[in-house]
Amino acid sequence: MQEKKHPLRSFLDNLYQGAGYLAAVALLMILLIIVYNMVARWTGNTAMGATAYAGYAMAASAFFAMAYTLNQDGHIRVKMLLSKLGKKRKWGERWCYGIGSVLTLYYFYYASRGAYFSFILNDISQQDDAWPMWIPQMSMVIGTLILAVAFLDRFYQIIFFNYDELESKWEVKDDKAID
Repeated sequence: MQEKKHPLRSFLDNLYQGAGYLAAVALLMILLIIVYNMVARWTGNTAMGATAYAGYAMAASAFFAMAYTLNQDGHIRVKMLLSKLGKKRKWGERWCYGIGSVLTLYYFYYASRGAYFSFILNDISQQDDAWPMWIPQMSMVIGTLILAVAFLDRFYQIIFFNYDELESKWEVKDDKAID
């Protein structure tokens, strides 16, 4: 029997899952833009701003994928160092997630400031498309916000819940993983 999740836990898991889906859509957009650019070249036409849009989609895929990857425990962590801590490993995990939370909040703050200043200064792309820069920068802002929420979520869990249960729940279930 599956235990019932708290509504906030379900919301956060769905948020991370949705961010992963957005990253996948952005990867598909890169493929479509590249194919469009190839077809345009073969037919002797030009695809105005295609490389810029591919770059925007690449940034979106990276920033939206980070929170999903953290929630799936797919980020490379300092496992060797943490395993050397022995019984004090949970304190190492707390330190890592605490520093990660602070750094992602810091990055979110400056990413949102950058997008805001691009908006008020009417900063546009230097490419052929002359696209307002705050629009593609919003994927970075939203992605880092979701990542900051994911880090804070993990930090909260590691402080207030049973560490041994969390460790087994977060364990990577990949047989080919390097330990």
